[in-house]
Amino acid sequence: MSKATSARGLFRATGNKARPVKIQTEDGIVAADALPRERDDFYPTPPEPTRAILSAEGPRLRDFPLIWEPAAGDGAMVREMAALGFSAHASDLIDRGCGAEIRSFYDFPEAPAKAILTNPPFQECNWRDGRGRWIRHALEVLGVEYMALLLSWSFPGAGGLGTLWAQYPPARVYLMRWKIDFTGQGAPPMLNGWFVWDRAHEGETVLRMLDRVDSRQSELFGEAAE
Repeated sequence: MSKATSARGLFRATGNKARPVKIQTEDGIVAADALPRERDDFYPTPPEPTRAILSAEGPRLRDFPLIWEPAAGDGAMVREMAALGFSAHASDLIDRGCGAEIRSFYDFPEAPAKAILTNPPFQECNWRDGRGRWIRHALEVLGVEYMALLLSWSFPGAGGLGTLWAQYPPARVYLMRWKIDFTGQGAPPMLNGWFVWDRAHEGETVLRMLDRVDSRQSELFGEAAE
């Protein structure tokens, strides 16, 4: 059976019904019921989401001398952080050639940094599979002060996460105004958001919109105006 016809798709992670798609393969473009799900939930993050959150949360992140990327993959997010002068510690369960420390997130006895910025494996954060395990481990076991997670916008809608949300409400949530094409196949299926937990925050969760911007754009605009 071919990879295309046996594909289960990203929709398994979101709970949405899969739609027919076209997939680029070695034999050309073929039709499939859904996109195939990558092994180990590995979906490299395009630069725009990282640049956008660094622009929005940059002032707060500058409070931390080191940022931990515990699902570093091929280093996509770490490279964006480094480009803006942030120091990052990369780790991952799988060695994908970016020089990351190879260790499970759950095997760290303590956090290498007090701030986390990552696109985590969704199955470890949702209710159906992970019961929010990733979030509880970061906040309860590792005691990080700050954590920004790139998740499906539908993430908090699961009824089972109600207790977790009530106990650990995010400080800020950013709804992204565009859909991220993680697969490079086009027609991404869902909206995403950045969910930020910050122990320095007081009050209710703040909802903000996030456009495709990065911290360098203000400098460019400023130069153009002069």
